[in-house]
Amino acid sequence: MKGKVYLVGAGPGDPKLITVRGLECIKRADVVVYDRLASPRLLAHMKPGAERVYVGKLPDRHTMKQEEINQLLVDLALEGKTVTRLKGGDPTIFGRVGEEAELLVHNGVEFEIVPGITSAIAVPAYAGIPVTHRDMASSLSIVTGHESPEKLDQSIHWDKVTNATGTLIFLMGVAKIGYISEQLMFHGKAPSTPVALVRWGTRVEQETITGTLADIAEKVEAAGFKPPAVIVVGDVVKQRDMLRWFDKKPLFGTRILVTRARAQASELVQLIEELGGEPCEYPVIQTRDVSEAVQTQAIERAFDEAESFDWLMFTSVNGVESFFRWLRRYGTDIRRFGRARVAAVGPKTAEALQERGLTVEELPSKFQQEGLLDQFGTEVQAGQRALLARGDLAREVLPRELRALGVDAVELDVYETVLADNQDELALEQLRDGEVHVVTFTSSSTVTNLLALLRANGVEDPVSLLAKTQIASIGPITTQAVKAAGLEVAIEPEEATIDALVAAIVAKRLADRTNANGVNML
Repeated sequence: MKGKVYLVGAGPGDPKLITVRGLECIKRADVVVYDRLASPRLLAHMKPGAERVYVGKLPDRHTMKQEEINQLLVDLALEGKTVTRLKGGDPTIFGRVGEEAELLVHNGVEFEIVPGITSAIAVPAYAGIPVTHRDMASSLSIVTGHESPEKLDQSIHWDKVTNATGTLIFLMGVAKIGYISEQLMFHGKAPSTPVALVRWGTRVEQETITGTLADIAEKVEAAGFKPPAVIVVGDVVKQRDMLRWFDKKPLFGTRILVTRARAQASELVQLIEELGGEPCEYPVIQTRDVSEAVQTQAIERAFDEAESFDWLMFTSVNGVESFFRWLRRYGTDIRRFGRARVAAVGPKTAEALQERGLTVEELPSKFQQEGLLDQFGTEVQAGQRALLARGDLAREVLPRELRALGVDAVELDVYETVLADNQDELALEQLRDGEVHVVTFTSSSTVTNLLALLRANGVEDPVSLLAKTQIASIGPITTQAVKAAGLEVAIEPEEATIDALVAAIVAKRLADRTNANGVNML
C-alpha cells in the first residue's frame, strides 16, 4: 500500500507560526523531511519512532540535490510511509513544490499541499515593516534574487518590475544586492528609495539593516551581512522606526536553555517567548511515581492512617500531582484527611492544591523549606503528626525542624526524580556553538543532571562549556549546587519562583545591553 506525502509550509522560522494543519501533518508523519529554513524545534512534535531526514541547502553547498529530494519523497511513500516534507515559508513561493508534486503524480502517490506563512510578508512584519500601506504602497511584487546577474536578467523584466508595483520583495538576494540596486535605479527607481534587509526574521538571530538604493550595498558589505535575508524596497521601509516591535522586546536576541522536566517547563517557556526570547528545551530530569514495593507499601500505610495526621505538607507541584494520583490508585477519599491542615512551599504548590479544592494555611515568605515553620509560629506543636508528600530527592530541612519541635514527621516519597533520556541534538549543538546565552537551573538536580547528560553526549568538560554562558539559578539552594559544580551564578532572583527568575533574567540582559553612558543599546 502506498503512503501519502504532505508538502507543508513551515513558516518563516518562529515555530509558532506554523499552521494548525501543518502541525497535524508533523504529528502523524512516519518520516519528516526538512530543510534549513524550517525550525528544528518543530521536530519536537514528531511521534515516537518517527524518522527525520535533513535535506537542507546552504549557500555554498547542497546537502541533497532537488532531484534527489523529489525521488526520496516518492521512494518513502512507495514504502507505505506517511511523509511530511517541511519547507521554510510557503512551499509554493520559490519552494519548488511544483517539481516535488509533479513526480509524486507521475508515480501515483497521493499528496497534499499545506500552505505556510511566507517569509516575504512575515519577516518584514517582524521588523516593523508592513509590506503594504494605504498611503505608501497598494501593490506588492515578490521576486527571487538567488540567481546570477545573467539569470536575473533573463527571469526579471526590470523595467516592468521597477515601475509596476509599490513594494518589491526579493528573496534570497543578499549576495546580489548591489546588482539589484543598480538595475532598479537604472530603470527608474530613485536612488533615495528606502531599502531594508532582514536576516533570519522571526528568530532569535534576527538582524535588520536599512539604507537606500544608493548606499545599501555598501552598508551590507561593511556590516558583513550574510544570508538568508528578505530584501524590502519601497517607502514602506520608512514605517520601521515607528512600528518596530519584535526587536524591542526585553529578551530579543536571547536564547535560553530550559532544563526543567518537559511536563513542568511550559510556564517558563511561555514567559520567555512572550518577552521575545527563544526557549531551548533540554529537559535533564523527569519525574515518575515511585514503584519500589517498600515505597508503595509506605504510601498505602499512610493512607490507612489518614485520620491521624494534623498536617499535610507539600514542597512541590510534583508532590501534589503524584499524591493525588496515589489517592485515585488506592481509592482513598481525600476527605479522610479532613483533620489535617494543609501547608505548601511556594505559590505554585499552593495553587495546585487550591485547584483541587484545598485551602492552604500559610506560605513561607521566601518559598523555601527554611521559612515554612517561621510562618506558622506556634501553630505547629509537639505531639502533632505531619505527613510530608514529596520526591525522593527532597531536602531534609523540613522534617528535621519538625522533629526538633516534637512533631511526628512522616516522610512519604510519592515520586522520584531520574535522569532524562534526552537526545535533543539541536540544544546540544547550540550549546557547543556558543549560541545559548542563558542556562536556567530550577533545582539542584537540574544542575547535576545537565552535567551528567553533557558528559554522556561526549562533552569532556561540561563545566568549561557552561562557563561560557550566563547561569540563572532560581534560588540559594540551587545556587549552592551550581557553585559546588565549579560554576558561577550570574542571575538569582530574590524569590524562588519562575516569574521572579524570568524578571531577573530580563533585568540582567537589559543591563548588559546598556553602555557605560547609560544608553540602552536596543
